[in-house]
Amino acid sequence: MKAIVPRNTQNDTLHVARGRDRGATWARGRGAWPRMAGARPASRPARLMAWLMMNRTAEPREELPLERRVRSTQNISRMCLVCGAENPFGLHGCFYELDDGELLGLFRPGEQHQSYPGRLHGGISSAALDETIGRAITIVHPGTWGVTAELSVRFRKPVPLDSTIRAIGRITRDTPRVFEGTGEIVLDDGSVAVEARGKYVKMALDAITDGDFDQSNWFADSREAPDSVDL
Repeated sequence: MKAIVPRNTQNDTLHVARGRDRGATWARGRGAWPRMAGARPASRPARLMAWLMMNRTAEPREELPLERRVRSTQNISRMCLVCGAENPFGLHGCFYELDDGELLGLFRPGEQHQSYPGRLHGGISSAALDETIGRAITIVHPGTWGVTAELSVRFRKPVPLDSTIRAIGRITRDTPRVFEGTGEIVLDDGSVAVEARGKYVKMALDAITDGDFDQSNWFADSREAPDSVDL
């Protein structure tokens, strides 16, 4: 025989008295869990964790790649580690401005860029993202130059050494003196391996370098560019 106490409309609970379970309270609501009367209430973090565990949903399915049109190809340099066409130890990067305002950088690493066997060195990943984010400002302000003031990198997955590295960068803040941006290295399966956030100071080219920066050091990329890319 069990007795049911009428519903308490003020705190939306249902009290059930039955044998040894007398006094147990079940909250009628989202993410509720039983607590014996007189028991010490759980801490706020513990209650939050319990709610998350009881209301968790299945992992979202990975989105299908999106086709993005290539608007133009950016210049490259002669000896830069990241984009230098004649640097035998470089990444030989190429950079495509996309129709959504982002910049795609493609890099071809070699064995000289490894850390552990088969893995791209984290410093090389950072350099690729730094270059891609820093170049993205020229999409909205062609001819703008800058130097890196801050770079924060988060490594989420190892980057394989035997495939083309894809980095995507964008500008998130732009002022007359500085600009900021974010970027990611995206693997072939669409997952993000490395994330970065950078801050850059705008400077005139003659204040950045003492050397000549003429057409022999900064020129159009002669490699054939695709009409679109899947990201």
